[in-house]
Amino acid sequence: MTKVTFSTFDASKYLDSQEAMNDYLAIALEDGDTKTVQVVLRDIARARGMSQLAKDTGLNRESLYKSLSKDGNPSFAAITKIMKALGLKITLAPQNV
Repeated sequence: MTKVTFSTFDASKYLDSQEAMNDYLAIALEDGDTKTVQVVLRDIARARGMSQLAKDTGLNRESLYKSLSKDGNPSFAAITKIMKALGLKITLAPQNV
């Protein structure tokens, strides 16, 4: 009998272009769930490299991991620093009713 092994899916391994990252975040923002957006930002940050992100944002790695963890509660200032360092931005549009 063949032994089957499973591994946890890691989206950061597939975020290999700015376009993929932009699309991934856009879908999460469209969903509107803040925890989903947080997880997506964490995945994008991991794809880029947490050490480099810490350097680019001026935040320490531990703070980044904590803020972007499942139970984290990042400030809006932290989110904007992270997004800017990742080459992303938040734009506003009227909500569809």
